Amino acid sequence: MKAAVLRAPRDLRVEAATDPAPSAGQALVRVRAAGLCGTDFRIWAGDRPVRYPLIMGHEFIGDVVAVGPGVLNVKPGDAVAVEPNYSCGACALCREGNRNLCLSRTAVGIDVDGGFAELARIPARCCWPAPPGLRPEQLLLTEPLAVVVRAAGRGAVRQGETAAVLGAGTLGLLAVQVLKARGARVLAVSRSDRRLSLARELGAEAVHSLTTGPGAEAARKFSGREGVDLVVETAGTPEAVEEALELARPGGRVVLTGLPHEPSRVHFFWVVRRELTLLGSMIYQDEFPEAMRLLKAGAVKVEALVTHRFALDAIQEAFAAHRSPESIKVAVIP
Repeated sequence: MKAAVLRAPRDLRVEAATDPAPSAGQALVRVRAAGLCGTDFRIWAGDRPVRYPLIMGHEFIGDVVAVGPGVLNVKPGDAVAVEPNYSCGACALCREGNRNLCLSRTAVGIDVDGGFAELARIPARCCWPAPPGLRPEQLLLTEPLAVVVRAAGRGAVRQGETAAVLGAGTLGLLAVQVLKARGARVLAVSRSDRRLSLARELGAEAVHSLTTGPGAEAARKFSGREGVDLVVETAGTPEAVEEALELARPGGRVVLTGLPHEPSRVHFFWVVRRELTLLGSMIYQDEFPEAMRLLKAGAVKVEALVTHRFALDAIQEAFAAHRSPESIKVAVIP
């Protein structure tokens, strides 16, 4: 098979590799498409240490071509979305149902070889069979959509509430749709106006660009009171954390899904004074089926989100495109 092998930071080579074979409990998946995200870029750039050589790629879909002994949940021929994180299953966190917080969690494409290849060998429990009729471009967004579904659940969004989504990247544009599907009125807030028109098309009732000023006044105008009921932050920057707290009304909830890698300045006096509920939301637990249901029902539309497609041989171009202001989700097609 061909695979894109990262030999060192920024040293990514498409080369021949041995076809893997599944062992007990494993599945072999022929990759149909793999999404490229900020984590992949940080690994490629050397900002996130990994062991080398590594086949990156954790957002991928494909068709099962073989399974090892003991596999019952999938069979050859099944189209699947891959849940790329799996826990140890034995620690206290796993036993109490917090497998997404497992300190021994393994991430496909980060800790072990992933989907920037023609074939990927993964634990069969990471495979979620696709509902009939779900198109590949829809299925490809299952993994990031599951992240957003969990965030909406953590925020306990209710029918008729006002919500603000901070950030208009892949997660933010998915969050707008999930919150709308759950009955919220949604304000999209971004540091620029580049994707705000798309946010409107996908269901945001109002939008605000932070280039025109802080979002607090926009949140008050939108909600008709001191701020919105719920904020879902997806931008992953220290500034976004600060801004998220400003958008929420007293007694409101703020869910952080981004992963800022620098310290954030949080004025906890205002968290206490306004009795804000501040929640983290880490990847997902059992949200893949709900993500697929939303895609199948058409409640979440993803066609406009996949802006660039590259063959595996052109994966260097895919990484360059990821940094382009015009890109939302870049897909690699082996």
